Amino acid sequence: MEIRQSLKGVKAAYLLCVLLEIVIVALWYAQQLPIPLEAAAVLPLVLAIFVVTRHVRRRMTKITISADRLHYETGIASKSTRTVELAKVQDVRVSQTMWQRIFNIGTVSLETAGSSSRIVMESVDRPQEIANHILDMARAAGKAAGPQIQGGQISASEPHS
Repeated sequence: MEIRQSLKGVKAAYLLCVLLEIVIVALWYAQQLPIPLEAAAVLPLVLAIFVVTRHVRRRMTKITISADRLHYETGIASKSTRTVELAKVQDVRVSQTMWQRIFNIGTVSLETAGSSSRIVMESVDRPQEIANHILDMARAAGKAAGPQIQGGQISASEPHS
């Protein structure tokens, strides 16, 4: 399973750019625009540059869940990848503002055992469904890597590849 940030906000921003451009052209044709068309057209283009930058940044962040591992990957020119065993996922939290609840997006935070213990993915579609899926996979991985008795001592078995 691959999880990426939602594009709902990016699509809305693209729509805003187009609508702003239409309004500017309509005002120019109605001769209600007190400045030249070229000067007025700069605003939607600058806004579009910010939207494209955010769009690319969002597409370059993802979480990939395999049978026993979770990979968090981010970066455009240089990549940063963090791999966590699903059995080490301790808690999954979903945070949603009122507006995020309306559009069914939210922030998913994963607490893991280890030194850098938090992975946060913002603006995810269907966050509660994703959190439940991660917890189910972590529970299954934890059972597969459960304690075993070896030589009179209890130890956690390593996942088999």
